[in-house]
Order: sequence, then structure tokens, then C-alpha cells
Amino acid sequence: MRNFYAFKGFVARTAEDVVMSKLFYWLIVIAKAEENRLKIIPVIDVLGGVVVHAVRGRRKEYQPLKSGLCESTDPVDVAAALKALGFSELYVADLDAITRGQANFAVFRNIADKTGLELMVDAGISDLKKAESVLESHVSKVIIGTETLPSVSVVAEAVKLFGSERVVVSLDLMGDRVISGFELGALKAPLALLRMFQEAGVSQVIVLDLARVGSGEGVNMPFLREVLRNIAAKVFVGGGVRDVEDLVELKDLGVFGVLLATALHSGKISLEGLKKSGLL
Repeated sequence: MRNFYAFKGFVARTAEDVVMSKLFYWLIVIAKAEENRLKIIPVIDVLGGVVVHAVRGRRKEYQPLKSGLCESTDPVDVAAALKALGFSELYVADLDAITRGQANFAVFRNIADKTGLELMVDAGISDLKKAESVLESHVSKVIIGTETLPSVSVVAEAVKLFGSERVVVSLDLMGDRVISGFELGALKAPLALLRMFQEAGVSQVIVLDLARVGSGEGVNMPFLREVLRNIAAKVFVGGGVRDVEDLVELKDLGVFGVLLATALHSGKISLEGLKKSGLL
């Protein structure tokens, strides 16, 4: 009988070989399962040194976070509460850097050092020097958002310098409109811009609809389906996620990861719900 656990080029000749082949088989199965698991990444928005509740991109109206997970608004405390729930990664939106150019490098270091979380940070990147400073602040991945991007060439240069695994590009949207730090011209259509990023070597993108952030209105599924049909890069989604059912639908669509804030802090998405659905 053919050995079910046999691998190409390997024939189990002894009992020890059979054990080893079974071990390798299950390691591959586990690795595949992890590869297909939807990444759930909590988000904290930092403004004025505290975590705030982001709603629809109306930053002047943002208020200090009121969360069922943590009474404090200190970034490290909120991050620690999220780590205690079992999350291993954290998205940090540094609104001080995005709106005023003043990055909270010390905050990034403190969160990473005190919680052990892997950080992906949007600190209003507009040049390679700032991107490098973010990565040197114990950050795993730097996010380059279109909102502060001066040109596509910066993305291409960042990928070459830091590697595609450490660079994530965020397609910042306000509804159907791309928020951009440069004149888009022929790249005005979101899909055209995403294709250009992909050609520049980008392997990870975020589709972030600020108009839906904190709204609980759901994700723009029709547009997301278009993105997934046309883009080979790993796709993260942010803005509008309501509940676990949304997460399951996004996973089934082929989304790589989801950014969560309001639904987590309000309790609409719970740890129990994530575990029950096999998402955590």
C-alpha cells in the first residue's frame, strides 16, 4: 500500500522514516491553515498623545477613546489590553504625524518594547528618511498612505530599500475618491493606482475607506471584489466592519487581513465570537 504521508523524492524505509514523514506532513498542513487564516489586526489612532475614537475621517471631531476593553487612553495601556486578548499585531495610525508631521517615535518604541506586539505604523510617510526612522523605532512594517505620499516613486524606492515584506501601501479613500498627496492624473481611478503600486513591487496593500471608519455601515464589498479580481497583492481592509459575519464574508472573498477598532471596543466583535468562528 502506498504511504499516505510519502513526499515526492522521499520513501519511508523504516519506522522512524514513517514518523518523520507524518511530522512533516502535519507541519505543512498547519502552515497552510495559518496561511489561509484571516489576519485580525486591532487599530489604535493616536492624536495628542492619547488614543482617540476615529469616526468617518473627521479628525477635528475625534474624542478620547471610550472602550469596554480598557479604561485608559494611554497608547501603551490600550495596546497591552489588546495583547492580553491574544492579538499579536497592532496597527498604529499616528494622526499627529499624518496631520502635523510630528511622529510619535517614542510611543512606537514603548508599545513594541512593553507589549511585544508587532507594529505596522502609518506615520504620514512622505520620504524614505522618515520611513527608515519609523522602522528603526521597533516597528515591523511601515505603512505608506496615499494621503501623504508625494509620488509613486517613493513607494518603489521604499520597496527596494526595505523589502516588500516591510512596506505596506494604504489606498486612502473618502468614499470613491482617492485621498492623495500628489496630482493623480491618469491614476485617479483607485484600481489604476493599485496596479501602479503593484508594478512598483508592492506585495501588501490596505484598502482604507475613511468615510466608513467608525460608522458600522459595512465594507464597500462591490469595490473590494474588483480589487481582489485585479490585484495579486495581499489585501487588508479597513473601515466599516460591523460584526463577525462581515469578517467571515471577507475571509471567504480572499481578503488577507482586516483592521478593527470601533467594533472591538464597542463589543460588537468579541473574543468569544472570533474564537467561535475560528478567526482567532
